[in-house]
Amino acid sequence: MKSTSCSSCLLKSKAVINLGDNELDILDKSCVQATFDRGETIFKQGALSSNIIYLQTGLIKLMIKGPNRVQILRLKKAPCYLGLPTTMGDKINNYSASALEKSTACFIDMNTFKELLRINPAFSYEIIIELCKNELEQFKRCVTLVQNQIFGRLASNLISFADDIYSSHEYELPLNRNELADLVCTSRETISRILSDLTKERIIEANGKHIKIINYNMLKEISRKG
Repeated sequence: MKSTSCSSCLLKSKAVINLGDNELDILDKSCVQATFDRGETIFKQGALSSNIIYLQTGLIKLMIKGPNRVQILRLKKAPCYLGLPTTMGDKINNYSASALEKSTACFIDMNTFKELLRINPAFSYEIIIELCKNELEQFKRCVTLVQNQIFGRLASNLISFADDIYSSHEYELPLNRNELADLVCTSRETISRILSDLTKERIIEANGKHIKIINYNMLKEISRKG
């Protein structure tokens, strides 16, 4: 980890942009920056946490250890805050996060973060907005997992990679086949079969991890109908 100047940082969150010079000085004294390579753990489930984490750059996966195995919950792209509800409400990480690509994160002391929430309404408002968006995204993902068939669940994630993560219809999957299967709650064999079917139908091109969406509207329809 290394210290960083919050006032001169070019990657401030929407919340931090609302802080005045004195408040930025407070934040600066209790914030450290760390860089993580692909595969490195950012925080671990069950560990005590005294920091709020702001992901400045990169892409991470959130995972939770269940009774039988570790389940991928979702992917998160920077910029975003990580673990706000569990860190502030429980002080124990309820899930883990690891980097899917080189990522940079700021670790902010919990007490300092709470003080900024107390003294700056605009800062607090932006944090609340992020919490609300995260909750709505999780509700939507839950409905997709419960009500859609495997074709629809995979199509939804392929579209999410294109629209939300890479802003392109052509990209490299950040997950291997096993991880992708875990994300949509199915088997590796099923993922391989569906990708092959989508390729034969000229909806996508799939070559290893390389994905090219050829018929976006059809993929969207599959996602919608499930």
